Amino acid sequence: MALVPGLQGLSLAQDTAPAAATAESAPVPSAAPVPIPLAPEVKGNRPKSDPTVLAPAATQLEPDLQPLASPPSLALPTRPAQVKIQQLRPLGLREVETLAETNNPNLKAVASQVDQAKSNLRAQISAWYPNINLSTGSAFPALTNSYRFRYDANATGPFATPESRTKGQTLGATMNIGINWDLINPQRVPQISAARDQFEQAQNQYLIALRDLRLQAAQTYFTLQLTDEGVRIGQESVRASLVSLKDARARFQAGVSTKLEVLQAETQLARDQQLLTNSLAEQSVARRSLASLLDLPQNVTPTAKEPARVVGSWMPSLQESIVAAYAFREELDQVILQISIANSNANAAIGAVQPFLSIVNNFGWDRSYGQTGVPNTQPINMGSYTYGADNSVGLNLRWNLFDGGRAAAQFRQQKQAAEEQRFNFADRRDQIRLEVETSFYQLLQNNRDITTTSRAVISSREALRLARLRFQAGVTTQREVVDSQRDLTQAEVSYARAVTDYNRRLAELRRRTGLDQVAFCQPPSLPSSKPASDPTTQIPIEPQPLLPACQSEVRAPDGRSPLSP
Repeated sequence: MALVPGLQGLSLAQDTAPAAATAESAPVPSAAPVPIPLAPEVKGNRPKSDPTVLAPAATQLEPDLQPLASPPSLALPTRPAQVKIQQLRPLGLREVETLAETNNPNLKAVASQVDQAKSNLRAQISAWYPNINLSTGSAFPALTNSYRFRYDANATGPFATPESRTKGQTLGATMNIGINWDLINPQRVPQISAARDQFEQAQNQYLIALRDLRLQAAQTYFTLQLTDEGVRIGQESVRASLVSLKDARARFQAGVSTKLEVLQAETQLARDQQLLTNSLAEQSVARRSLASLLDLPQNVTPTAKEPARVVGSWMPSLQESIVAAYAFREELDQVILQISIANSNANAAIGAVQPFLSIVNNFGWDRSYGQTGVPNTQPINMGSYTYGADNSVGLNLRWNLFDGGRAAAQFRQQKQAAEEQRFNFADRRDQIRLEVETSFYQLLQNNRDITTTSRAVISSREALRLARLRFQAGVTTQREVVDSQRDLTQAEVSYARAVTDYNRRLAELRRRTGLDQVAFCQPPSLPSSKPASDPTTQIPIEPQPLLPACQSEVRAPDGRSPLSP
């Protein structure tokens, strides 16, 4: 990804160079401040999402990763055998990112929200088209039987009867087709505009979710690498403690050392065993956290195929990183779109008290067989029928002349919401700069930490070797060996943490700036033959059985608990 135009001349050295004493130098006249344009002038009042600034997400897995496809979304294990881990699958960072983009359910849910926003936009666009309705009577067709009895007590005349009975039977159907087309609708354009902005927001939210997912996948993988290093350091510490304990017991049996040195070695061994236990637990949790993020099958646990190492160097300067974040971060576009949505909602609210004009066409049709009002003594002629059709065309005017000030109040509310989003834009802009600067300065700190902690590891390793030689020669005590071993363990832990923190800050800068300007490190040139190791330090670590908590407590010879005074 290219840097922001006009900023290629800046370098990282401009930000990392120490500040010189300016009191002794000649004063430099301050330059005129460069005017800062407004966001709508740069991005537009209604910015569109730009997926080209981000590499598209993977949509399918490679053949070797096909067995790691996510299970069905509604799958729910019901037996312990279905969740038993049967495979440890080593994965690299690239494979982790591919699996996350393909399997992660949260990213799929955000993609579904984009489709929903698109459907909602299409629904709002339908306001430009006429509505055609078809309706029938109570039944289509309908068979109606009627019977009427009439009594008139005032009937007079030679042939008058006070009573009359009639009957009827009809079989008919009615149908009506109505067409309504809004010629003037003050709410139509604002509602479509708001739906369009919501669709753009959904697309931006997908890009934001994709960036966050890649960052989360990288950081989770770096955490797994850190826990692997913790297990390795714990194992080496336990081996070193076993060697020290062996030497201390041998010297004690030879009568050249005291019981205190044996106890010190045992204490250090217990401390290192606790470190190894904690590291193993953290490793298991980190593996399952990565499996949850990748939505792997229930019987697969991922492991780190790549060891913890420095990924690369961040090339852009601090100023380039800040400006790139302003240009590529979709969060700022989201706020601008929210301002546009609030303005559209304001126009739609005030449109409720403006005139609506529609063209209306109604076409009716009916047909029936039979007769009604037939004397009870005569048969009904079902061959008799009636047929009718009518059509009417007209204009329909609707105008809410007074609503108690509701529309005006809603208009002001939405305009105030737009003003609130302007303040949110300023706050988000400041937060983005702070995020970039924090990650940048912490990256410099972690860079120096790698130098100092790596030097500490080399020095502590040599100090432990010399302390053992001095102890075996009877020049020093076990305390010096224990202290040197503890220093080595702490130095190795600090170095592993410094490398992991550096990689995390590097991933954060890639996420927070939208840039991918990373100079990847060249792998070191190592000899083909493995260096010879000291056989005295290669002691196997026997697994310790896990006893119930009530039985795992070790008591003193007199039976007292470790917590007893």
